[in-house]
Amino acid sequence: MLSRPGPQPRPRRRPRRPEISGPAPTSPSPRVRRAPPAPRRPGRGRRVLVGLAGLGLVWLSRGVWWPTPPPPQMILVLGGDADREAAAARLARTDGLPVVVTGGTNPEYAHWLFQQKEGLPSRQVQLDYRARDTVSNFTSLVDDLRKSRIRHALLVTSTDHMQRALLVGRIVAGSRGIHLTPVSVPCGDLCVVEGRRRLWGDGARAALWVISGQDIRPWVEERVAPWLEKAGFR
Repeated sequence: MLSRPGPQPRPRRRPRRPEISGPAPTSPSPRVRRAPPAPRRPGRGRRVLVGLAGLGLVWLSRGVWWPTPPPPQMILVLGGDADREAAAARLARTDGLPVVVTGGTNPEYAHWLFQQKEGLPSRQVQLDYRARDTVSNFTSLVDDLRKSRIRHALLVTSTDHMQRALLVGRIVAGSRGIHLTPVSVPCGDLCVVEGRRRLWGDGARAALWVISGQDIRPWVEERVAPWLEKAGFR
């Protein structure tokens, strides 16, 4: 006789582990090697310095690529000393060039000097009183000169003022394609040596005017000057 099969064995269940409250234990994460830092790119300040240096080289080499200016077309006199206007009047009588006086002496004296003393016709002399200082001597009328197709002017000012005037003039007038030839007026014992701070300050102000078309002096006088005065720098 065949024996009956016995009962089918049941799978054994593993005992359930008691639940443990709290965060599950974490296995230590493997150490990750950091990649070497990427090379730093040149900062913005360095790029600005390189750009300015490049512009400086272009400016210094302008004698190679700058077109040769025509003969002088006018006399530009910077006000501040009557001797400058007297020297310009004698030069105009000799060369026959028109004269523009910017920020000069009062109109009565100027008319007497140019017309009565030197005998110049009124149409040869133009008086302009918009300027307040050396920078505005150029910024106030340089666009008018360009519209008149002036490309070469004789710059008349005192010996002690010429370096700063020529720097500002070459920046402002040069941006309009106007060449300046200096004509210094001796100042003798009245000469005052100008500091480098004033020279480069006016040069920077002129460059900012060329870039932005705005003079920063009113902003400095309104915003910066009171703060400097309170801080004891003035």
